[in-house]
Amino acid sequence: MYKGKKILITGGTGSLGQALTKKLLEMEVDTIRILSRNEDKQIRMENEIKDDRLRFFLGDIRDKERLIQSFENIDIVFHAAALKHVPKIEYNPFEAIKTNIFGSQNVIDASIVQDVEKVVCIGTDKAVSPLNTYGATKLIMEKLFVSANNYLSEDEHRTKFVAVRYGNVLGSNGSVVPKFIQQLKLRKPISITDYRMTRFTITMNDALDFILKSTEIAKGSEVFIPKMVSYDMKVLLSSLYNLSEKTSEDEIGIRPGEKLHEVLINSDELPYTYEIGNLFVILSPLIHPSIDSSANMRSFNDEELNQRYPGIKKVNDMNTYSSDNADKVSQENLTKMISNLRLF
Repeated sequence: MYKGKKILITGGTGSLGQALTKKLLEMEVDTIRILSRNEDKQIRMENEIKDDRLRFFLGDIRDKERLIQSFENIDIVFHAAALKHVPKIEYNPFEAIKTNIFGSQNVIDASIVQDVEKVVCIGTDKAVSPLNTYGATKLIMEKLFVSANNYLSEDEHRTKFVAVRYGNVLGSNGSVVPKFIQQLKLRKPISITDYRMTRFTITMNDALDFILKSTEIAKGSEVFIPKMVSYDMKVLLSSLYNLSEKTSEDEIGIRPGEKLHEVLINSDELPYTYEIGNLFVILSPLIHPSIDSSANMRSFNDEELNQRYPGIKKVNDMNTYSSDNADKVSQENLTKMISNLRLF
């Protein structure tokens, strides 16, 4: 579906945005526009990825008029711009609200004005039962995107809004693995928050494949989640020590807004959760016409669902989908995944 399409990526100079750009350029897209605030990153990205299909727009998602200008003639928007560093946001909460919530609504409004075909917001596991301000703002972003289709007439607008939600991309900017590797290189103690902590993880390639597949099958108002593996701190440390000389460790305690275990699907979302191959999808109850009055919630017609999403199955054997009960990556495989990052 991407051949010949005009794509725009908000926050496109970040780790995900740059990787997504390279992937899409391999898929014979017509144009990719990068919208971001950081001119230095744009210059570096332009020098690294030399392709005539690439265009750079300086702008902030807080500026709706700039978005409307940038979205002209665009087919697909990937909304990756966000303030995301949890401790910083805990001390600057309203800045996160202005970017992650108000900015996301601006993306929705600009997409409707310019009749964009599909708009995909990049979510996070921290949006599930959020404990911190970052997670709360990303939860609202998800809700805005899921509900955005409700006030659009399909006869007048082609725009479909969808959310994707996943855990930590291994080796991405600001994540724990590059931080630990830097501490190892400097022979400094590794700063562990809590040895009991578990985290989901996904490689960048797998994250890109998940985002692109979800975009292809999306009909509007869904939240897509990949089936992910997780690790605990002891396995992560052992994997790092397989690649570098061991150093000391310093348990510093959980930081403000952090969770011991991360959750991708909570118990309240399970009535609306289905699986399609290697991903889960949470369907919005607001877009389905039938209502199960005995349960006081909407139900879904199986035949209709299979027509819309071939191979879809209801999830019935799960209470929550969290990093402590997900499949664990082996130490051997995690070592290989970290080695492939080429950060040592």
